[in-house]
Amino acid sequence: MRCKGLFLRSSFSSSRLVRQLSQWAPVDADPRGMDFAERLSLWLNAFDAIRLQSAHQTLRGMPAGAANGRPALTESAVSDITDEVQRVRTALAAAIAYEPVALSIGDAADAIYAPYRQRHQELQRQMEQRIGALREKARQALTRASPRLGQLAVLDAVLEQGLAPREQALLPTAATLIERRFEQLRQADAQAAQAGAWLEGFRRDWRLALMAELDLRMQAVAGLIDALRNELTNQQ
Repeated sequence: MRCKGLFLRSSFSSSRLVRQLSQWAPVDADPRGMDFAERLSLWLNAFDAIRLQSAHQTLRGMPAGAANGRPALTESAVSDITDEVQRVRTALAAAIAYEPVALSIGDAADAIYAPYRQRHQELQRQMEQRIGALREKARQALTRASPRLGQLAVLDAVLEQGLAPREQALLPTAATLIERRFEQLRQADAQAAQAGAWLEGFRRDWRLALMAELDLRMQAVAGLIDALRNELTNQQ
């Protein structure tokens, strides 16, 4: 059973977010030559491993084949959850593009990072809340679709619970690197041919990093939706 979302953190170091941040500061590379299970073991503690083992036992007891009387997965059902995913992503992208008054007042000479830090934290909370709720809806859709996808939904829930603390520790690091970028550009401004241009460049970089973070956070949901579409294709 394969799902793009379940491999999200195994390829964290190759994500667009990390590539963006690595232009500003060195980022530790993923251990080479390790398969998914070995990399996953670096992210999970003993309690997570116990929960994963328990989930595996539960999955073994769940039917994988089609259940009698279960309604067939419909194109409408897949379309509904797909449209909701797009709506959430569009809304979050619009929030990233929006420029609050606190970020638009003043000029480059007086700029400080505090308003950007506050806005970044606010956007991260929005992403966490909205994408978390969306991921749960996607799992519910999988559970209704077929017993086999119900197994995937159970596994995804366990992995989300186990990997969330690691994710919560890594993403604030991204915010720290962005703040470092702000300071680098401001200090280099004294030697720039066009004084003050650095702030516009930082705003562009800041939003690119936020969009990359949005894409990273959406990967798990996208993987679940891919699994749902594949199931629909197999049923037709």
